[in-house]
Amino acid sequence: MDASERLNGEWPLEPSPVEMRRLVELAMERIERFLRELPTQPAAQWEGGGEVARALQEPLPEEGAPFPQLLDRIFQEAVPHSFNTAGPGYLAFVPGGGIFPTAVADLIGDVVNRYVGVWLAAPGMVQLEQNVIRWFCQIVGLPAGAGGVLTTGGSMANFTAIVAARRDRLPEDFLAGTIYTSDQVHHSVTKAAVLAGFPEERVRVLPSDERYRLRPAAVAAAVAEDRAAGLRPFLLVGSAGTTNSGAVDPLPELAALARREGLWFHVDAAYGGFFALTERGRAALAGLGEADSLSLDPHKGMFLPYGTGSLLVRDPATLRRAHATSADYMPPYQDDPDRADFCALSPELSRDNRGLRVWLPARLLGFRAWREALDEKLDLAHLAARELGQVPGVEILAEPVLSLFAFRLAPAGTSEEERERLNREWLERVNRRRRVYLTATRLRGRFALRMCVLHFRTHRERIEMALEDLRQEAEILSRRPAGRQSVD
Repeated sequence: MDASERLNGEWPLEPSPVEMRRLVELAMERIERFLRELPTQPAAQWEGGGEVARALQEPLPEEGAPFPQLLDRIFQEAVPHSFNTAGPGYLAFVPGGGIFPTAVADLIGDVVNRYVGVWLAAPGMVQLEQNVIRWFCQIVGLPAGAGGVLTTGGSMANFTAIVAARRDRLPEDFLAGTIYTSDQVHHSVTKAAVLAGFPEERVRVLPSDERYRLRPAAVAAAVAEDRAAGLRPFLLVGSAGTTNSGAVDPLPELAALARREGLWFHVDAAYGGFFALTERGRAALAGLGEADSLSLDPHKGMFLPYGTGSLLVRDPATLRRAHATSADYMPPYQDDPDRADFCALSPELSRDNRGLRVWLPARLLGFRAWREALDEKLDLAHLAARELGQVPGVEILAEPVLSLFAFRLAPAGTSEEERERLNREWLERVNRRRRVYLTATRLRGRFALRMCVLHFRTHRERIEMALEDLRQEAEILSRRPAGRQSVD
């Protein structure tokens, strides 16, 4: 019998119900074991990664392999040599999440495989995603009628916003358009501006104040100078939680300045925005709802898997004017504001069903669960900063506004060069213990360690471990004669 005559049950791409259940159960056995062992797994394991990667190289497979063997390859070889971004000790960069209900939502979404790029293809699934967007708008304080789109993350959200602002505020010959932001802004803003067609010099990176915040007076002066030079100021980008220091720009003052000057006001709230669910976060993020657009990452503050971001806009029509194109094979777009064609609101035509991966856990758990978890992260970050500030020789360079702060060892009588060597070694020694994983940055040219508490599995006992490791290694380094290098 040829391929076209095979019985349905014989098609390998169409497993039987028994085989489907077997695959899921075998995978769950490994997943359960992985989660059980997370507390004792290394916070990061980088040695031997190159060798592992080379060993995983393989030719095009013509025949299949046993599923248990493939699970071994994933969990025993591919996964361990990495940053343990699923673990409680991951305090580096800005942690992502990975809550389990979203994995279930992805399984459902991948199986039903509904296309949500246009409303007509799956009205119910599109509506669930619209519900999510409206919840997000409510959380950050945008007015009724605001909207947006789920993205792969903050980078795509910032890019989409800059394109929308460009189309809304500038003529077709837009190269004189100028963008204003601080020296602490996420690098994706500059990258997005370049991808949107602007010369890099049209991004005015302005010096921040002593708390690493964008200064409205500096923006006003730069706008006046550029207008006098014949340029076209059109976009102001503020930050609601920077990656370097966790700083929150003075959003109300920047919003007022943007209105006066006719600028589009975009806020990068990818890291910090969901803290608006908490009372302390709302106070720190005052003015967030005055933005024309803002980026907000559920894979940060909602602890969802990587690849889940969002762009929110005050006026959804600005997104459609910037991104809507059509073709003879496309269905008609919807004119009803309650019906969204997501492909007309962003660069993506084909996209995964991101709405379900947010909607299901949100409806299952309720946002109170996130409010309480985020309050815990605020408490833990402030505890860690307070305790580290009492360690002899430790200087807090950026106090936690939300759940991220920066610090360093700065013994009296040492030069900046000596302090950099010392802090590089401090970081290496703490990370070598593998109970936590920290990363570094530069603030005003000074090498600094940073801690970001934003993982749903990070609780007080792990922060106590981090503090213990930092204190002990700082004490070891302080006892060593100045200038002596480690030999271990």
